[in-house]
Amino acid sequence: MAPSSKPIRSSSKRKFLLFLASFAILVPIIRFLGFTVPKKPKIVEVTKPLQDGEFFVAPEFILFEQDNKSWAVSRRCTHLGCTVNFHEKKKIIECPCHQSRFAATGEVLRGPAKRDLSRFEVEKLEGEGYLVTI
Repeated sequence: MAPSSKPIRSSSKRKFLLFLASFAILVPIIRFLGFTVPKKPKIVEVTKPLQDGEFFVAPEFILFEQDNKSWAVSRRCTHLGCTVNFHEKKKIIECPCHQSRFAATGEVLRGPAKRDLSRFEVEKLEGEGYLVTI
């Protein structure tokens, strides 16, 4: 006698329902494990007044003042995360690890970095100083 197909169908239904239940339980757990709390912005006060064409180097950023405009760029290279330096005479930002070059605005001039440096929000204070949000 040939075996009945009824037990096979019941078994496959059971397996399918078990798969759906496992999936329904695992998806929220996996999403929870991948969740990260966004970092709160850090506000750094720079009390040194800058004249037109001057800059200020902090551990996390470089602050520039030019034509009555202020901006700050990250000191973390977008290639591998090395700390970049500003060369005042050449007016470029350079990574000491692989010689990526950036304009003072943070734009990539030469790779291997492909992305511009991050820019930070700068608020110029009336009492001669700056607030940089990083």
